[in-house]
Amino acid sequence: MRPIPSADNRRACVEAVLRRQPPPRLVYAPNYWQWFTHQRNHGLLPPEVAHCSTQLDLIRHLGLDVFSRNLYCDQHTRWFGGLADEVGDDVEKHEEVRFEGRDRVITRTYRTPRGTLAERQRHVFAETTLVQESFLLDGSPGALDAFDALVQTRRWNFEPARFRHWQELVGADGIVNAGELFSPLKLLHLAAGADQAVFLLEDYPERCREWLALHEAAQLDLVRQMLAAGVRAMISMDNLDAAFHPPRYVEQYSAGFYERASRLCHEAGAVFFIHACGRQRPILPLIASLGVDGLEGVAYPTLGDIELDDAMRLAGERLIVTGGISALETERFRSADEVRRYVENLLRRLAPFRHRFMLSASCNTSIRTPWPVLQWFRDAWREFDG
Repeated sequence: MRPIPSADNRRACVEAVLRRQPPPRLVYAPNYWQWFTHQRNHGLLPPEVAHCSTQLDLIRHLGLDVFSRNLYCDQHTRWFGGLADEVGDDVEKHEEVRFEGRDRVITRTYRTPRGTLAERQRHVFAETTLVQESFLLDGSPGALDAFDALVQTRRWNFEPARFRHWQELVGADGIVNAGELFSPLKLLHLAAGADQAVFLLEDYPERCREWLALHEAAQLDLVRQMLAAGVRAMISMDNLDAAFHPPRYVEQYSAGFYERASRLCHEAGAVFFIHACGRQRPILPLIASLGVDGLEGVAYPTLGDIELDDAMRLAGERLIVTGGISALETERFRSADEVRRYVENLLRRLAPFRHRFMLSASCNTSIRTPWPVLQWFRDAWREFDG
């Protein structure tokens, strides 16, 4: 087994993959956000990592790489983000937090010149997860007019000092993948839910096109701010699943954003990723054609519809993919030998693509993953990374 890599080697390996060059060794950059928070908040951290106060501490304890979009995100109040502030002229935003038992209930209200919108989220303590209980666009009278006013004025101010703070904390261990963006189609998913978003697009096509165009302009402005602040890797948090992002919808509503954001990043020497989980086969060639640099967390059967090595072939010659470990493995494996066989087979199949692959969680690490399983995956990676 190889020794744990030095910090300088970690960042060099991540940077090599972002340049699509063979890294000195395979990058292993897992996402322990939900797992670590759950174990810590429920008093379940094993004694040997009880000193860890953040996900970054845990990653360092295991000697792994950092390429993360949620090191800095407070999962009690949001699914992603934390480096940019939402602002809007003539819109008053109010956030109320109350507790029901140990659950945290967050209500956000937007008072616009054309009406009031509100959404409610619940952080479920028992599962350490955030769920949406009500949406901004809930079918109430006047909601569409109020949403007009919100989208027309809403923008985001990126905070360079926050980003520098986190990148300095990570240091030579890797790179912060700034997860602040979301596509025009995701705008409707977040505002109305994926199913109601379809009805809005069919019933109010012109109105939706105006919303999506305004949102795209605001997001591209945020991309420019991030690049000016020195961000070199950013990600659009879209859950890019063909069930809700079929090729026709991506082409009509989000392709322009992906293409323009990718171009801006490339002109500044940066990379643009999209968070992806679920079915990818129908949209992989399209996404690759838009200049997107990478997909984070590509899912494979049974969670997804394509094996990772097939995804790499279908994605062309330049698309970077992260993934390879899902809750299916971390919850069911019960021995180091099971993990060892799985990792050996996976890395053997992906050996031709090591210059554009990072071993990671397909979306997140299950809260039900036993601590030894994380150690076994680390040990297997160290054994087979060459």
